[in-house]
Amino acid sequence: MFTGIIQAVGSIATLQPTGGDMRLRVHTGKLPLDDVALGDSIATNGVCLTVTGLPGDGFWADVSGETLDHTTLGQLRPGSRVNLEKALTPASRLGGHIVSGHVDGVGEVVSLRGEGRSIRVLLRAPDALAKYIAHKGSICVDGTSLTVNAVNGAEFDLNIIPQTMAETVFGDYGPGSQVNLEVDVIARYLERLVMGEAAAQPAAAGLSLQTLADNGYLGR
Repeated sequence: MFTGIIQAVGSIATLQPTGGDMRLRVHTGKLPLDDVALGDSIATNGVCLTVTGLPGDGFWADVSGETLDHTTLGQLRPGSRVNLEKALTPASRLGGHIVSGHVDGVGEVVSLRGEGRSIRVLLRAPDALAKYIAHKGSICVDGTSLTVNAVNGAEFDLNIIPQTMAETVFGDYGPGSQVNLEVDVIARYLERLVMGEAAAQPAAAGLSLQTLADNGYLGR
């Protein structure tokens, strides 16, 4: 588990395709690795990766074909900058929100504009994720915990303060940039919970007014 508070910006050192998946070496920059062991987790642009090697200046990780298909990691190149966060411990401050490192989909930056000393960023999520994004709710963008300012359909608005611009890869974004999105884990579990008995049916289509009524959530 993670908090979505980025601890360092690293860079991709090596990508090794291995027949359908990939080995990845990341330079971790100022991120201290003295407390990291093989098998530990490090979120890389919001993707939870398991450390398989510690060469001294970073770490190696294996990236499955599933992860390559559903995140932006397959778009990275040597030198690409990435947000990094080590897994939280019982003593960690939960400064952001609870983040699993399991990406729900890839979104796209629509526009960026200055607003005071901050940058207003408009992003578009996949249609299937729109129902999980709420005004003043939390969302994780490339591993960064952020508050949603406004929602309009599948598009949502974020305010990026100077500190976040300086300490994450947000400064690299432009219109059309692809980003990893993880919605609030509570929203995902809540949807499943309110489905009630319908959740046990094969290929459950999701919530409907009839499903809510059948499970006692609407007046009859």
